[in-house]
Amino acid sequence: MVDIALDPNMYYLSMSTADTLHKAAQLGFKYVELSPNNEFHLWHHYPKADRAFIAELKQAEKDSGVKVRTLNPVFNWSSPDEAERQAQVRNWRRLLELADALDVRDIVSEFSGDRNRASRSEQQWYKSIEELIPHFEKYGIRLNMEAHPYDFVELHDRALELVRSVDKDWLGYEYCCPHTFHLSDGAGDADRMIRTAAAAGKLREVHVSDGFNHRINDGNRYIINPPGADVTVHQHNAIGNGEVPWDQVFSTLREVGFDGVISVCIFGWHERADEYNKAALERLTQELGA
Repeated sequence: MVDIALDPNMYYLSMSTADTLHKAAQLGFKYVELSPNNEFHLWHHYPKADRAFIAELKQAEKDSGVKVRTLNPVFNWSSPDEAERQAQVRNWRRLLELADALDVRDIVSEFSGDRNRASRSEQQWYKSIEELIPHFEKYGIRLNMEAHPYDFVELHDRALELVRSVDKDWLGYEYCCPHTFHLSDGAGDADRMIRTAAAAGKLREVHVSDGFNHRINDGNRYIINPPGADVTVHQHNAIGNGEVPWDQVFSTLREVGFDGVISVCIFGWHERADEYNKAALERLTQELGA
């Protein structure tokens, strides 16, 4: 059995964070994964939530029947700039306090850093991990890492190596379906990547949305102007609006006995948000149970 959570990103502009729990309930979800927003934890900024905000979320959980299952903060804790890294570690410490207050025991995040200074960023990531180990262990919170496009590590195999090298049971791995082609440099071998993470005992969460393969057709599936610009374009589309091999993804998750968190993270389609999120929940329930 898996826990299927909604990332309510497409609703943040039209309602409060607490109200997104009620929206999730209307769509049929039992859980949410709270991604960055202004009220709670914005990308790379100190979390703005206070006691009143946490109390409001707890009341929304009670009233809606929807649980805040995970948080998805993004802090540049691998920054080559030491002052920036220290500030981001401070952000993490506060985020962990807030997660504990919400009784959230699983967090998913990104490596961040600077891919043009990958070695230095890796050193900084390890330094931040070492400083935060006592805090994660104090609260009994698990962290699941994803390799994100434009992070200092973008490939699945390297990211899994980094996670394993810390050698902590609470540090796991999150497989992000819309990043399938970035994680594999265009190969799209979701089966292999899911299996290696599961075999290592690290596969704890899966993000679900679709995307196209940026490597095929001379690399022109996405058009970047000027060519060679230092950016990484990717998408979080509805299931079926892309080239992620879904039959392979679902069959492999069933075969490895995945029983963690599945987060629906479709972005950029606000006008069809309800339709796409409900369809994703139906498909996931059919394929993996809930």
